[in-house]
Formats: sequence, structure tokens, C-alpha cells
Amino acid sequence: MRRRRLRGLRARLVVAFGLVATVAAITTGALTFREARTGVLQQSQDATIRQLRAQLNQHAAELPLPPDEPALREFARDTAATESQGSWRVLVTYGDRSGSSAPGDPFTEVTPALREAVASNRATVFQRVREGGRTSLVVGMSILFGGRDTVATVTGVQVFLVVPQTTEQAYVDALVTAVERAMVAALALAVVLALLAARGVLVPVRRLRLATRRIAEGRLDTRLAVNGSDELADLSHTFNETAAALESSVAELREMEARARRFAADVSHELRTPLAAMSAVTDVLDEDAARLDPDTATAVRLISEETVKLARLVDDLMEISRFDAGAAVLHLDEIDLAESIRRTLAARNWTDTVTTELPPPDAVRARVDPRRLDVVVANLVGNALRHGARPVRVRLTAADAVAVIEVRDSGPGIPSEVLPHVFERFYKSDTARIRSEGSGLGLAITAENVRVHGGTVRAANHPAGGAVFTVEIPLRRDESSEEYPP
Repeated sequence: MRRRRLRGLRARLVVAFGLVATVAAITTGALTFREARTGVLQQSQDATIRQLRAQLNQHAAELPLPPDEPALREFARDTAATESQGSWRVLVTYGDRSGSSAPGDPFTEVTPALREAVASNRATVFQRVREGGRTSLVVGMSILFGGRDTVATVTGVQVFLVVPQTTEQAYVDALVTAVERAMVAALALAVVLALLAARGVLVPVRRLRLATRRIAEGRLDTRLAVNGSDELADLSHTFNETAAALESSVAELREMEARARRFAADVSHELRTPLAAMSAVTDVLDEDAARLDPDTATAVRLISEETVKLARLVDDLMEISRFDAGAAVLHLDEIDLAESIRRTLAARNWTDTVTTELPPPDAVRARVDPRRLDVVVANLVGNALRHGARPVRVRLTAADAVAVIEVRDSGPGIPSEVLPHVFERFYKSDTARIRSEGSGLGLAITAENVRVHGGTVRAANHPAGGAVFTVEIPLRRDESSEEYPP
């Protein structure tokens, strides 16, 4: 259940909103950070270069040419002293001579590439160097002599300034912290918005799911409240229309089914009286058939046979009607199943025709309805004798509190396309056999009688040949009688 919730719509909405918010926050934060960082560093860089140029313009005329190392050191100290915080480090070179504002300072930030760039370029050269976890701005320029109307000449004196960017780095770190906080806030806001959006979507969906479940349970009068005019409201409206149409159709079908059941039951009931009279007449005619001429005797026997078939059909229709109406009642009794099977076969003179594999007396006992069990066995054995081939075998076993009755014939078996339909009413596998001794309801009645006992029945083809019907009935029942549920 937890895994299904994690994969649900709520989780997906939260993840989607979170991803969108995260990507948006990262993108916005990165762009903002880049612009802010560039602005801070650019402002610091421009201010440092302007201040350095102003100091060099002011003190360059005091530097003798060619300068010696003491002059270079003094010029470097004077230039560095102009910075109030004392963070400037100045290196002044002239050929192979050099002087710095901090004696013994190796000025590792001043790389050979920077020295070469200053020597070959009259413009100011600068770069940022990170060393030892600290970032410094390194500025290099050559001192030029000349006025407005004369061409400036290179004196050969090169000045390198190293300024630590501690303050600027603090600003950048503060920007990173602000961006991280903004991302966390944006993600939290996105989660809240996702939960609100998920609630707005999931509540109607949950109601729709519950309504659909009620429809599946048979409560066809279920309807949804339609609020708003969005797609979910349209879905609820469509569900209500579908449920109303389904309720109307099902009500109509149920009424038609009820009328059909009443018609079958009424017709069967009305036919029983005339059929009883016809059966009595045919019994008398059968007794006198031997004294009649051959044609009349044949007609009498034909009428007698058809009357018997019609009486059997009416009885089967009445039985099916009781099942359909939910009026089938079980009259349970604890009996010996093997003895019940023997009585069924003996009552129909099948004892010598059918091979049995039955356990000893009282080995398999169960609470069943003896009359309905007799119908089950008789229908299956009769079906095997009519449509299969001899020998027909009946086998009774018990395992796991279930009694298993198998009826197998030695015929060609049941075609694969017929197997799913053998328990359907009035279904006949042989389409050329328009008339038969059966009513087409025997196996359907068998299935209903097995189900009313809480068991199952299935048909299959035996690997060795022939069809096999398997009935499984629970061995234990507590009720003395039970109505079959509609």
C-alpha cells in the first residue's frame, strides 16, 4: 500500500512541482549569482585600477631613470602607503632590478605570463589568482612618460599590485547563502502548492473512485456532485450521465429477465396438468399398442416418447426457474456418498453399464441434499452414455475436506471450442443433431446443483481419451437447510 501511495498522483504532483521549482530556483539563482558576482568584482577591480593609476601619475615623476633598487623600494612603499587599510602589496621592477613594499615577499601571485603580458602591452593587465584558499586581484602596468602633444614612451618600469579580495569574497559567500535560502524557500513553497493542487485534483478523483466502486457493487443510483466548470466537473457530469443510462438499462434488463422467468415458470406450471393427463393416456395406449395395427402402434409409441420428453423439459424448466428466482432450497442430510452413487446407478439400471471406483462404506460422508446429488450424478452419467462411448467410469475420492466425483467416458472427447459452453442452457455441441433425448438443460441444472452445495464442476478431455466431468463438493456443512442465493 505504501509503495502504491508513493507512486500515486499526489506524490507525482509533489515531485513534479519540486523539480520545476528546483530547476527554476537553480537557474534563477545561478544567473543572479553570476551577475551579482561580476558586478561586485568589476566594481572592486575598476576602483583599484583607478586608484593605482592616480598614485602612479602622482609619484612617477619623482622616480629617477634609470632607477636603482633603493629607489624602486621607496617608490613601491609610497604607492602601497596610499591605501588606507594597508592591504596593498606593490612590486616595482626595472630590468633585473626590483623593489617591493614588503621585503622578502616572493609575490608568487605575479606569474611569468602576467609579467610578459605587461612587458608587451602598454594597457593595464589584470587577473584574479586563487592561492592558498584566498583570492587576490593582481594588476600590472608599465609607467609611461609623455604629455598630451607627445607620444608616450615606455620607461621600462613595471608596477605590479596584489590586492586581497577578502571583502569581495565575503560578498560572494553571502550571495551563495542567500541563493541557497531562496532555493529552500522556493522548494518549500512548491511543495505546499503541489499539495494544494493535488488536493484539488485528488478529492474529485477519490470521489469518482468511490462512486465507481459503488456502481460495481450494484448501487446504480450513485451520483457525483458537480462543482465548477473545469475538466473534473465535466468528468463528474459524464459519470452521472453514464450511471443514469446504466441504471436505466439494467432496470430494463432486469424487468425483461423477470418477465422471461415468470413466463417460463407460468408456462411450465400450466403445462404440467395437461402433460399429466397426456402421460396417463399414453401409458394406456402403450399397453394396447401390441393389439393395434403397425402404423397406429408406431404413432402411439412416438407420441408416448415425445410426451415423456416434453414432461422432462417442463420439469427442467421448473427447476431452472427455481434457481433463477432464488427459491432453490437445500435439505441437507449426512449420507454416505458412495452408497448414494450406487443407488443412483441402480435406480436407472446402470449398474452393469457403468464401471465404478468407490471407497468402502462410510469412508466418505458429507452433508448434502440427497435428491440434488442424485440429479448431479444421473445427469453426468446419462450425458456420458448418450454422447460419449462405453465404458463409462464413475470415481469417488476425498482429499482436503473435499469430495471429488469424476465421470469419464471413452468417446472422442469434447471439441475445444465447445468446452467453454457445455454448462450453458440449451447448448448442443452437435449442430446437426437438431432433436435429441436431452432438453439442453441437464448440465446447466447440474452446475446449479453443485454451486448450491458450495462446490464446483468442470469439464475437460482426459489425456487417454474421452470427456471427464469433475465435481468437487465440500465435505462439511453446518446448516440443516439453506436457500440458494439469487
